[in-house]
Amino acid sequence: MAAEGCEEMSGNGELTESSAMEASEVPAPPPTEMEETSEENGSAPEAMTGTDPVSYPMPQTTEDEEGELPADFERLWKAAHDNPQDFTSWTDLLQYCEQESHITASRRALEAFLARYPLCYGYWKKFADLERRAGDNNKAEEVCVQGLQAIPLSVDLWIHYINLLLGTLDMNLPESPVRIRRVFEDAVAAAGLDFHSDRLWDLYIEWEKEQDNMRNAAAVLDRVLKVPTQLYNTHYDKFKEHLNSHEPKVVLFQEEYEELRASCRQSQKAERAEQAQEEEAERPPGEEEPATPEGTDTEELMQKIREQVLVRRDKVYQDNEGEVRQRWHFEDAIKRPYFHVKPLDRLQLRAWHTYLDWEIAQLNKDTKTPTPDPNEAATEGSEVTTMPQEQSGESSLATDDYRVRILFERCLIACALYEEFWIRYSQYLEAQSVDEARAVYKRACEIHLTNKPNIHMHWATFEERHGDLSEARRVLEALEKTLPGLAVVRLRRAALERRAGQLDQSEALLQEAVAESKEKPTLHAFYSIKLARLLLKVGRNPSEARRILQEALVISPDNDKLHLNLLELEVSGDPWASAEAVQECVTRALAAPLAPHVKILLSQRGLQFAEDYSNSIQTVLSVYEEHQKLLKELGGTKREAENGDEDPEKLIKSEDDSAVAVSEQAPSTMPHVPITTPPPPVMGDTSSQAGYGSYSSWYQQPQYGSYGYQNTWNYNQGYYPPS
Repeated sequence: MAAEGCEEMSGNGELTESSAMEASEVPAPPPTEMEETSEENGSAPEAMTGTDPVSYPMPQTTEDEEGELPADFERLWKAAHDNPQDFTSWTDLLQYCEQESHITASRRALEAFLARYPLCYGYWKKFADLERRAGDNNKAEEVCVQGLQAIPLSVDLWIHYINLLLGTLDMNLPESPVRIRRVFEDAVAAAGLDFHSDRLWDLYIEWEKEQDNMRNAAAVLDRVLKVPTQLYNTHYDKFKEHLNSHEPKVVLFQEEYEELRASCRQSQKAERAEQAQEEEAERPPGEEEPATPEGTDTEELMQKIREQVLVRRDKVYQDNEGEVRQRWHFEDAIKRPYFHVKPLDRLQLRAWHTYLDWEIAQLNKDTKTPTPDPNEAATEGSEVTTMPQEQSGESSLATDDYRVRILFERCLIACALYEEFWIRYSQYLEAQSVDEARAVYKRACEIHLTNKPNIHMHWATFEERHGDLSEARRVLEALEKTLPGLAVVRLRRAALERRAGQLDQSEALLQEAVAESKEKPTLHAFYSIKLARLLLKVGRNPSEARRILQEALVISPDNDKLHLNLLELEVSGDPWASAEAVQECVTRALAAPLAPHVKILLSQRGLQFAEDYSNSIQTVLSVYEEHQKLLKELGGTKREAENGDEDPEKLIKSEDDSAVAVSEQAPSTMPHVPITTPPPPVMGDTSSQAGYGSYSSWYQQPQYGSYGYQNTWNYNQGYYPPS
């Protein structure tokens, strides 16, 4: 029986040997043995495919008679639960419980830790060993089952589970080998395509040899010959050794053996016929050729059969070697294939993205070489099926898709804390199965990324796009409970209700946000603007929108965005009815503690409104004079060059093309405002009429394009994923 061959983990969950390969949840075929094992132990967990990540049922614990918990347990327990994102607090708790050898404390700590960090396969092994030392083999098996539901690509955990069964089952019972074989089949179905799965395949082969089932061992070797793994060449060497160590009829299945035997015998007869013609003349008269019994295989015949077997396998081996060669540099670039809370560097993230890009590109090729599925399930009973030598194009595509999924699942171990990979995996699956894509979002948001808002909002958008509004609401509500006060989540909820036609509910959500944020003036102003815009643009209720903004100005009179939005509301109304309200907005803003450039902005907007819609030239001139006074009061009247005009300090051409330097004696320039600012009187002309006249021609330039609060309040619009 093979040794366990699993690297142990350090106290913080990191592998002590960098060669250990870890993997993640994989959409494997239904694990028959896993289900049967759970039923025997009084629990029937879901199949590994699409398992609900928050419903891993932990083994039922019973209070033992150990007395009170260790002295420092409560302190360390409280530290871990007060800050569950602190991985070190959890490992300190687990180390303390292990040192104290207290079963109840260790059980509680491991259950809580693995519910939050289920990808740490080393702690699943420790949990199973804890139950086994406590004398409860059934609970130890249950722990392994739950761990493999959480991380079915873990080669180490599969080996640990198999070794546990080998050490506890009575192998003299006829059902025990059947059960072990089913577990092996579940294991290679789930993790057999992992590039570092060689130890699992080797354990399977050696176990079949121990059962004296050489045919099954050869069949497993046949399957692994088609899998691109790190030690692919050693599997071929083991196959040749296995074939040469036994008679072909013991190693090969009957169909292949009879086919090769007939072919080799026919070839042998042809060779002997030629030889007989040469020897017939020399044979004494009456002497016949010695006959070979029909059912007997000579050593020469068996050697010919072995040669033909290797000819067939050599083509498979060469093809597989090509697959390994293509993947080798991608695998070599991955330095941390296991889970850890420490961030990955950019090179590692890029290495995973590059590997995924390549694997998906292989799937998308128009012409593909058929590749047999190495994980065809075993037949019921004691024999393992061999793989067909050729495969249809459809089956080949299915195999390649499975390889892409395996790679994604491996990636989601090392990169479990990175939203981008979960989103990419879900988008890949969405084209094939909405339910599978939903399961990925569920795993990510409810286990690994509970505090990352981006992927939760991607999930909500995904559900809304597929028509499940109630689930989209639930996702956003749960996110807001987890991260209260996050403005983008409240806005996303309001937008969802608006799109669903629930305008009252959308308004109520923003009203609630306005009421709850009065102690935070900036946030209160933000929500007030959003609510006012909803009432104005969608609700067609300008009076209510005006009231919201005016109430917000009482709390935040120095918020320039509130003034700008209120002015925009008034400007967008009936121009004859809004004239007084517009000037009132400007007057209020000029009296508020705003920055000079904001006051100029609002004043010139009022001037533009008067120019566009006033019925009296006197009104326009009056507003213009007030604007000029404001410019002088705030420090300067010099206007910067606009619309590509030359700076006044630059050279201008005279009639005789000579350069004349023009220097104006004027106060220092105000900061440039990207909206039309009427020029002050120039060349000594201080009359209002002259100033307005020069303004009238300059005003035609298309400067009023930068006014608007949309860009100012851009709150990461990239949260909406592409459809």
